[in-house]
Order: sequence, then C-alpha cells, then structure tokens
Amino acid sequence: MADPLLGPAQVRDLAERLGVRPTKARGQNFVVDAGTIRRIVRLAGVRPGEHVVEVGPGLGSLTLGLLEAGAVVAAVEIDPVLAHALPQTVAELAPAWADRLTVVAADALAVTELPGPPTALVANLPYNVAVPVLLTLLARFPALERALVMVQAEVADRLVAPPGSRTYGVPSAKAAWYADARRAGTVGRAVFWPVPRVDSALVALTRREPPPTRATREQVFAVVDAAFAQRRKTVRAALAGLAGSARAAEEALVAAGVDPGLRGERLAVGDFARVAEHLPWPDAGPGPRGGAGPATVGW
Repeated sequence: MADPLLGPAQVRDLAERLGVRPTKARGQNFVVDAGTIRRIVRLAGVRPGEHVVEVGPGLGSLTLGLLEAGAVVAAVEIDPVLAHALPQTVAELAPAWADRLTVVAADALAVTELPGPPTALVANLPYNVAVPVLLTLLARFPALERALVMVQAEVADRLVAPPGSRTYGVPSAKAAWYADARRAGTVGRAVFWPVPRVDSALVALTRREPPPTRATREQVFAVVDAAFAQRRKTVRAALAGLAGSARAAEEALVAAGVDPGLRGERLAVGDFARVAEHLPWPDAGPGPRGGAGPATVGW
C-alpha cells in the first residue's frame, strides 16, 4: 500500500498542478518528509477523534499526518488556491479520512469560530506571523489544552525563554500568561521545500491558568509591551508613560513588590500582573494615555 503522506516528488507535482509557488510574504515552506510529519504528530500526542486546529496547512503534508492519527482537523488556510485544493488532495490520497477534515478559508488572526471546539493546535506556523497567530488562538479558544508548533528556531528560543535570559521578552511573557512552554525538538532545513535559510524548532505548550490577578489580560499585556519597548530602561522609566509619570510608576512597582531599578527582562508574568493591579487605569481602556494596550485577542 502506498504511503498516504506526501513526499518530495508529490509535493512538487501538486504545487505545479496548482500553479503554486511558495511565497516569502506568507512564510510558506512546505514539509516534504513523511517521517518528520509523523514525528510531529507523535510529539503532539494527538488522540483518535480529537479536534485539532492546524494553521497554514499548505499542500496538506501535516494535515494528512493528523488525519492518519485519527484527528478531526480544522485547517485554517489564507491562500484561496491552497484552501480549495486541500479537500481534493485528501479525497484523492486518503478518501477514508476526508470526512474528518474541515477547511476554513480565512486569516487565522481573524478566525473567531472553529468546529469542535479544538483541544489541540498542531501547525507548521508561517514564520512571519507565528507569535501573533499562536497568542491569538490561545486567547480566542480556551478549550485548547496544548499546542505543538513548528517555528523559526529564534522564535522558539523567545517563546520558551525564562525571565533573566538574553532572549526573554514580549513573546516569552505573553506565552507564559497562557501556558508552560518548552522546546520539543529541532527540525532540519532539508525536510522543507523550498529549503529555508533559517533553522526550525518545535515548541510544546501546555495550557495552565494565568497568574491570579485583579488586572485584565489587556492591562497586563500593556505593562509587558511598555516594559520591553526600550529594553535598556529600568521598569520605573519604561512604565512612566503608562502610569502618567515616573513617580506613579515607582509607586505602583513598590506596591507590587517589584524593584523599580530592575529591567523588564527580570520580571516574570506574575510580576507584570501585580504591577498592572497597582497602575491607575482609567475606565476607558487599558492605558492611561488613551489605551496603550494590545488588541483584545492578546497580541
């Protein structure tokens, strides 16, 4: 029996038939190695019958792997040509699995509803939007228990970085609001077409409760954004604009039990949450200067 997963020749043939050329603008690098796909699915712990969301399925390499494991897949694809072709590809290569696939032709950053709801996110995320897509889905779909995503290695380092490390920053703190994150492996460049110029890595995230706080997520994330806007500043200086003055920022930090002389990279997400509790937020929005916080999805 032929392997139902896509190999290098099949990926190229399918792309040629569809007139598809991977674009850098959409961060498209298609996996052409079935062994890598099965490894990702195995590491994700996909269970038969589980509702899984995949972002950027492309030509269907990972989609077929998820369906092979018995998942019920909602594949979110922004490219209309790829979105239209994916059900046909699955029906041609593995017709017995076709009824477990739903294709959502949309931008993942704009999706508000998915069938399921999904309990797992498994995806080769487009490199140019990997972090906002991940944080958006974690915010919008609280049923997501876990995620296994393939991202640029540098992005993986940022997502899993602990406070105090060189790579700790906005993605690290915001991901920590939703989940515990860890590196789950590396992926060689040779398994992609076209071959990327950067290394890739797998990040596993396990959902947990956010830090206990009276502040909203938007308020906490506004503090995170301000603290890292200029990394070399102390948090007292960095939060001055958000608090209304350096003095007000210092008072909030002291009340939260945070040393005003520290830099943002030393603070864990729980520290940011405590600081947010003590800032003078207006009723109109997350920031005292007209809403300095992020969009409501959490990015």
